Amino acid sequence: MKTNFQDIPTKYQITELKYQKTYLIGGELKEWKGEMADVYSTISSTKDYKPTLLGTVPNLTAYEAIEALNSAYRAYDKGQGLWPTMRVADRIECMEEFASQMKTKRDEVVKLLMWEIGKSLPDSEKEFDRTVEYIYDTIEDYKQMDRNSAKFQKNSGVYAHVRRGPLGVVLCLGPYNYPLNETFALLIPALIMGNTTIFKPAKHGVLLLSPLLEAFKNSFPEGVVNIIYGRGRVLATPIMKTGKVDILALIGNSKSANAIQANHPYKNRLRLVLGLEAKNPGIVLPDADLDLAINECITGTTSFNGQRCTALKVLYVHEHIIDKFNKRFAERIDALKYGNPWEDGVKLTPLPEPEKPAYIQELIDDATAKGAVIMNKKGGETTDNYIFPAVLYPVTKDMRVYQEEQFGPVIPVVSFKNIQEPLDDMAESNYGQQVSVFGSEVRTLAPLIDTLVNLVCRVNLNSAAQRGPDVYPFTGRKDSAVSTLSVHDALRSFSIRTFVASKDTPYNNAILEELLDKKTSNFISTDYLL
Repeated sequence: MKTNFQDIPTKYQITELKYQKTYLIGGELKEWKGEMADVYSTISSTKDYKPTLLGTVPNLTAYEAIEALNSAYRAYDKGQGLWPTMRVADRIECMEEFASQMKTKRDEVVKLLMWEIGKSLPDSEKEFDRTVEYIYDTIEDYKQMDRNSAKFQKNSGVYAHVRRGPLGVVLCLGPYNYPLNETFALLIPALIMGNTTIFKPAKHGVLLLSPLLEAFKNSFPEGVVNIIYGRGRVLATPIMKTGKVDILALIGNSKSANAIQANHPYKNRLRLVLGLEAKNPGIVLPDADLDLAINECITGTTSFNGQRCTALKVLYVHEHIIDKFNKRFAERIDALKYGNPWEDGVKLTPLPEPEKPAYIQELIDDATAKGAVIMNKKGGETTDNYIFPAVLYPVTKDMRVYQEEQFGPVIPVVSFKNIQEPLDDMAESNYGQQVSVFGSEVRTLAPLIDTLVNLVCRVNLNSAAQRGPDVYPFTGRKDSAVSTLSVHDALRSFSIRTFVASKDTPYNNAILEELLDKKTSNFISTDYLL
């Protein structure tokens, strides 16, 4: 497979480097005059392969990390700050202003998504649009939450006015594979619930946040959003050691999450909102519609080159149909178009991590040394920034590709005789996010589904695993997640129920009536948000 190069359309050319010199702390875009970190794309802009320099970002130190933390800490002010005590309608207004300004940066962010992480043009546009939609859906769900809370309850002679309140300071660390959408799936609900935040972009997909710094600065009170750049270990470690962080919000892997939270001196106070790794299986039953199953398995294994926690990372195929499945699946994989993100019809794009092709090759070499065969002709063909998806069969449990979350273009296939085999494997697995089941016989599917819902958190019937729609719960068992991320659930993950209680006496009731009548409290209110 030759390195793909074509003339880059003018619209998507890197005409000038983006020197990101500022970072956001305390409502101020501060200029950094220290060490900078170069940001490269693995996409080449020349015929002879060479990584493309996109720009630079600040390489901040522990000093700036603590400065950002203290800014968020002051803004929250132990629950007494402007942002946590603000009226719901006013926080919503700030969020709407941010979304409005964000929309003006679509083209710039989409272009950087393609160059920084190699995401195809349609998927980059979808990520931006889906993120804006997520913001507005969150606003609407928060309004509904407030409407449901705009009342008093009475039980055993006690009135209660119950709402959800913020928890404090949030350290937010997003992933490189969805550096906009999944990062904002943490940041937006955390903010709208009244928390204050420190946010560090991922190593890859870092420049694409730069066009939004002004929008954050203009839309929120000072100290509510703080954005810092640099190495995670250098910045996150001192922040956590202070004990001033109330929520760790991270999408990444469990090793990172464990290492970061280990630095917190008061772990009983630390709430975790984590989206972690997964090894989602696809199970193809003998009565499956093979065309449908192959289509969905291709989507599940190769979308964004398999660099998704929701990707199908191992396929279990019944022995009666394994040969037919492998032949047709391998041919379809080889037919996928590889190219640069802006090319029409491209399905496979350059990998953003320079070391990833070599890692995938290690998995292939280990599997083939232990008896697996590369089923597709192009499998394992390598260029400077890509390795073509290899369909490996038969895969056994002693192979690294079975044990590790590959997070890249390699597809292990396992044959099974009895459905209990994949079920036992899933039960023994450290992960439990999703599964895809392909079949049609209801008597077989019914007991299978009843078991699978206790092993994972989403069972996809005749469809690839995925996160969306964002209104549905997104979580996982065991090492795959802590808390639930979705429009509805994320608001609850970043908040706590709190209420005002009052005995039913004429004296208390008169006070409550006056509070409601004069509208002097932001908390005690029965106003209905439209």
